[in-house]
Amino acid sequence: MRRLYLTLARSRFLASHLATCLLVAIALCVPSVIHGQSQASADYATLEGSVRDSGGRPVAGAAVYLQLKNGPQTISAHSDATGIYRFSWVRGGIYLLRVEKAGYTQVAISPCVLGPKEAKRVDLTLEASKNPPPQGSPSAQSDQGPPEFFDEPQFTVAGVTDGTNLGGHGSNTIVRTKESLAKEVATLSASAGKPPITGPPPAPGSSGDTAQQGSALLDQAGQHHLRGDIAEKSGDSLEAVREYQKAAELNPSEANLFDWGAELLLHRAAEPAIEVFSKGIRLFPHSARMLVALGVAWYSNGSYDQAAERLCEASDLNPDDPEPALFLGKIQSVETNQSECSVERLKRFVKLQPENALANYYYGVNLWKRRKGPDDAETVAQAESYLMRAVQLDPKLGVGYLQLGVLYSERKDFSRAISSYQSGIQASPQLEEAHYRLAQAYKRTGEREKAEVELRVYNRISKSKDEEVERERRESRQFVYTLRGAGAAGTQSR
Repeated sequence: MRRLYLTLARSRFLASHLATCLLVAIALCVPSVIHGQSQASADYATLEGSVRDSGGRPVAGAAVYLQLKNGPQTISAHSDATGIYRFSWVRGGIYLLRVEKAGYTQVAISPCVLGPKEAKRVDLTLEASKNPPPQGSPSAQSDQGPPEFFDEPQFTVAGVTDGTNLGGHGSNTIVRTKESLAKEVATLSASAGKPPITGPPPAPGSSGDTAQQGSALLDQAGQHHLRGDIAEKSGDSLEAVREYQKAAELNPSEANLFDWGAELLLHRAAEPAIEVFSKGIRLFPHSARMLVALGVAWYSNGSYDQAAERLCEASDLNPDDPEPALFLGKIQSVETNQSECSVERLKRFVKLQPENALANYYYGVNLWKRRKGPDDAETVAQAESYLMRAVQLDPKLGVGYLQLGVLYSERKDFSRAISSYQSGIQASPQLEEAHYRLAQAYKRTGEREKAEVELRVYNRISKSKDEEVERERRESRQFVYTLRGAGAAGTQSR
């Protein structure tokens, strides 16, 4: 070691040369999947997680592969004695993640999306090959003994408060969007209008005591879930979330976990909802609605990038399902920045469903927001064509006319802008932004009396909508929760 220090001290040139050699050596060890332009290490992603069997025991020596989508490049790692695997220095991208181990059925997750600088954790569960699960199904509960909860939640719901003057992050439009999306997630509940899903029955041939014990726990989980449904309908949201939690702990089925997380999200407990949905994804990586809910929870918590990534993953599970793309489109329509994954998914959405008015509208808005300025005639023309198609498919789509009016106003074609705003108001009389922009267009054309009328209408509608949101918040109850180890209650609306 002393000799190395002496050598380094001889010359700045030699030190620089040695550093270069070290970087070259590191580059040679990095698989070809992350080759490309030189980039700071902070730009690379890391992926880690655990490999366990269906009983929750760590699996050592499992081969874990990470393959770049639409490419032959593959890197591999092996789980250690505690079942942990790790990939470092991985470029952001869309990957196929799979794990193999002799005596077990191969498990694959696609897509696995890694963003630049992202540190992601994906836990994997292997099933014994003598009793493989159906292809494409999520990891099943062990048939031996009663089901167990995956781990202890890192939060405690301590109580509730009313929603008065809780405020929100962002503009009124964004706050309203967050509230609306949380309600839409709740409608995805599998238990809406039908009995709760409590999990698989004990396997045929199970011992009598084990089968009876497992069946009893499943029955208890179903009873707690039913009590949660009753409490929610009666307005006792605190009791509802506690009953849903008990159901999920006794039987962590996809439905029980989803309903627990949805109840948290509905009452603006975004951080606990993120935790529940994240763990639900690890158990049920093929649940599109779980990914959708996780995306909405991230958005409610103020992270647009995380939200977009999760919604894009959900869209990739079944591109023919419009639900994830609709959530993605609604979020990006009110955000200034447009994620790369949202661009690709919305483009695919309209390609797969060209007769869907909202698909055309959301992609048109996406194009408009990605234009390089008024002189980007090609992109603006494309946006206009999709927006025109949207209102042709659905003449009642007020927001479509509104966006066309915005486009024409930027061109200073106020005659067409006024016509579009008027059509939007006719289709959606309560669309306050259309009234406001119509007033501005009237001002530009010298019609000040008409402008004043539209401004008064705008103020009345805007005030009414804000009062409605406040009224809903006063009537609703927000969860007060404590993050374990943090010592702080999370009472702020996200």
